[in-house]
Amino acid sequence: MSTPMHPATPFRLRDLQWQVRSWFGTRLWAQVLLGLCLGIAVGAALSPEVGWVDRRAAVTAGAWLAVPGRLFLAIIGMVLVPLVMISIIKGMLGGGSMAQLRTVGLRLLLFVTLTTGLGAGLGVLLGQGIAPGAGIAAANGTTAARQTAQRPPTPDLPSLIVNLVPSNPQAALAERDMLAIVILALFLGAAALVADRTKTAPFLGALDGLLEISMTLVKWAMYLAPWAVFGLLADVIARSGLVAVAGLTTYVLTVLAGLLALMLLYVLIVTVFARRHPVDFLRRISGVMLLAFSTSSSAAVIPLSIDTAVRNLEVPESIANFTIPLGATINMAGTALYQAVAVCFLAQLSGVALTPESLATIVLTLIVTSIGAPGTPGVGIVILANIVTGFGIPTTGIALILGVDRLLDMFRTTVNVTGDLTVSVLLRNARRD
Repeated sequence: MSTPMHPATPFRLRDLQWQVRSWFGTRLWAQVLLGLCLGIAVGAALSPEVGWVDRRAAVTAGAWLAVPGRLFLAIIGMVLVPLVMISIIKGMLGGGSMAQLRTVGLRLLLFVTLTTGLGAGLGVLLGQGIAPGAGIAAANGTTAARQTAQRPPTPDLPSLIVNLVPSNPQAALAERDMLAIVILALFLGAAALVADRTKTAPFLGALDGLLEISMTLVKWAMYLAPWAVFGLLADVIARSGLVAVAGLTTYVLTVLAGLLALMLLYVLIVTVFARRHPVDFLRRISGVMLLAFSTSSSAAVIPLSIDTAVRNLEVPESIANFTIPLGATINMAGTALYQAVAVCFLAQLSGVALTPESLATIVLTLIVTSIGAPGTPGVGIVILANIVTGFGIPTTGIALILGVDRLLDMFRTTVNVTGDLTVSVLLRNARRD
């Protein structure tokens, strides 16, 4: 008589562990999501409000936890300049004539201008309608506007246009001036497109080799991505705390509401014009969104964005190589929305009245300043300080929003990167027109 076999529980458990490891091992987005959740948990445990760890020790621990993230950003930064230049040049040379290239570029510029203008306009509407700074101003006794916003000086447009051309490419490369680097790459790509291909063949071959080397370095860096997400989030929360947002809840929710509206706009555009299912689109780009959220850098996710556009969204490589790096430099609708709300918030906080003319000027200023803003963490605060100074708004209130800037930077970077992928999907058939 045979005895009944008992289930081999240890083996089943081992099989389950193997399945979980293999599933996570082949899905970068899942690893990044796990790192994000663990980073929030560890950061919360180290945060000031929990009080489990001494404040100084928590800051030190956060700095060490952030080392993989800083290494990740350093490696990406090391290859970013050659990668952006080569991607744009190869994208321009990837097929089609100068006329077709002009079509793609003009459509990209139109998309960026419209969405950035919509973002800035929506930010002004929300900032004035919800008035997130009014409550804090009332609590401080600043209930009435004491002065009207100044009119910023009219920019010297001829000089502005001339200064767009990088007269000193070495300085632009050394200072990582992304707008100058992009313009330099556009000039080189256009010249290579019309030059004799037999004479430029060595140059094109060198580009292929440099691109392959750069992408190999990026692949190595991507192994650090989940650890980077974990460490950077843990560090931010350990330093600022989960309750750092409490005093600025209305301001934060106003910005997040605007960013959500922009995200829904991108999804609607993809659904209507590219005829893609919105859930499927978001699922295919989820890995890029998570990495953009954790690094707060549009530039840092350029390699993954290109790979996602080509592999997951079926965008031709030439289009992806052209639109993604260019979009990461000039497509800043989320940043424009955030800065519009912030300008209104700081004006309300300081008791400065914004006239309709001032609001219109703010929108136009944000369109210009957002296009070409470096896609790196924290740069929005610098641009914001310049804008409010031009309108005579005191910059002292900026210190108040610094505590939540990194959190909002994560969300607006995610929206900006989603916009880059949206326009790449819209333009994927542009060279066939």
